[in-house]
Amino acid sequence: MAAITHIGLTVSDLNAAVNFYKEVLGFRIIAGPFDMKPEAGDMTQDLQGEQVKHIRNVHMSAANQVGIELFEFIEPKTNGKTERHPWDPGMFHLCVVAEDGDVHRLAKKIEKTGGKVISQFWPLNEDSNYYLVYCQDPFGNIIEVYSHSTEQIFANR
Repeated sequence: MAAITHIGLTVSDLNAAVNFYKEVLGFRIIAGPFDMKPEAGDMTQDLQGEQVKHIRNVHMSAANQVGIELFEFIEPKTNGKTERHPWDPGMFHLCVVAEDGDVHRLAKKIEKTGGKVISQFWPLNEDSNYYLVYCQDPFGNIIEVYSHSTEQIFANR
């Protein structure tokens, strides 16, 4: 593997999700939104199943060029928020780095825009100013907020 290019997330309202990820987390749209009505045998149905008849999605990018692809399924309909647990198989969370390392400010912004803080603020070691907090976007996806990049936090231990 050379790099991670993007992570796909399912949301119940694509327009609201684009706004949240753009305004709150600073992602920018790089392609879409797209409105697709897959047909039998096409790529979308091959990848996501024959029952998928209508889907909307958008590609967004973070400042470091790692992307997210947001999906709203129209048919079958994406309903409500995820009820996954951290111990369930599958993607557990998306981790972002807070601007200027201020995890408290970003967590407050997430809460003010329909998300929530779901953990305490934790120092990552006693000798540094590295912190994390778990939040949840308005669609039930867990977002871990770091004060610094993974490389900065873990590479020099």
